[in-house]
Amino acid sequence: MKIHEHQAKDILSRFGAPVPKNAGVALTPGEAREGAIKLGGSCVLKAQVHVGGRGKAGGIKVAKSPDEAEQLAEKMLGMRLITHQAPQGEIVGKLLMEEPLQIANEFYLGIVPDRAAQRNTLIVSAMGGVDIEAVAEEHPEAIARMPIDPLLGLKDYQAREVCFDAKFPVEFIPRIALILKQLYQAYLECDCSMAEINPLAVTSDGGIIAADAKILLDDNALFRHPEFLSMQEENEEDPLEAEAHRRGIQYVHLGGDIGIIGNGAGLVMATLDEVARAGGKPANFLDIGGGAKAELVRNSLELILSDANVKGVLFNIFGGITRGDEVAKGILEATDKMDVRVPMVLRLAGTRAEEGMALLKGTKLNTCSTMQVAAAKVVALAHSAS
Repeated sequence: MKIHEHQAKDILSRFGAPVPKNAGVALTPGEAREGAIKLGGSCVLKAQVHVGGRGKAGGIKVAKSPDEAEQLAEKMLGMRLITHQAPQGEIVGKLLMEEPLQIANEFYLGIVPDRAAQRNTLIVSAMGGVDIEAVAEEHPEAIARMPIDPLLGLKDYQAREVCFDAKFPVEFIPRIALILKQLYQAYLECDCSMAEINPLAVTSDGGIIAADAKILLDDNALFRHPEFLSMQEENEEDPLEAEAHRRGIQYVHLGGDIGIIGNGAGLVMATLDEVARAGGKPANFLDIGGGAKAELVRNSLELILSDANVKGVLFNIFGGITRGDEVAKGILEATDKMDVRVPMVLRLAGTRAEEGMALLKGTKLNTCSTMQVAAAKVVALAHSAS
């Protein structure tokens, strides 16, 4: 789950990490003016959107007076912020108001899970303030990494060691190492899937502060953190993904024209590849998982057909725990209540596949024996219909 910068900084501050003074979030130009007054007259207005690259897109402005803060907020609130991560644009609905910083240097601190190492890993760099992906590609020597033992945790000497490896100025290493430990503590206790401070700013007076922060919370751990549920803002997410979340469906919107439903992430990924190989563009990733019942299948089909771009639907079900007859019942329940105007193709194999196929006899559903044939069939039917 994505959260805003001001929420990420609130979390970090609970664990002792230094963050800039702020006057809260402004929803109106008048509130921006009041915030600037609270901060001594000048402030930085930062668009609170779930994308990076805000500064280049005009999402960060410095106001030198309360009047200017009000004028800038009037222009920024409601603007569509277009970045490389969001070419379609994100509407700015709120602005974080912070004290201006005189920044002398910028560093990067981050923690992510490393699946190859099977451990959480620190990633730090003396080249902060830009995308860490760009640094990794253009200056790989500027990045230091350190896997963290899940039993022993992050030790003081390890935090200092990774700072030395990143070639941070020696005089700052003790304080940066402490912030690394605070970041790691927040990452663990809040069940994060990613946490970063970028930039970690060194100010002109020698202070060190988290000028920006980004945190992703693990959706699957939210039951342990009811305090975070209020941070979720579905209006800023993809509407189809938001609806899928409400229905408890594992769904990712991909923007193509062939809707895909499968059971098991690996099978769905393979189906995406086969559809692409057949000349189609997958509209989504949707995994109904093992043991899917008819209601889930119906909900999934309804969700996919609510995407106006979908011109065909492919079911690829290999029954193990999932029963073929339950899948068939779900398809029948959905199609009986909906006016389905796109071709649907089914590949059904495994547990109770024969019973499922028998239930679907006489329907308009096209059946195929293999995934490859089914992918080619749905793409051909969708293209011919259009």
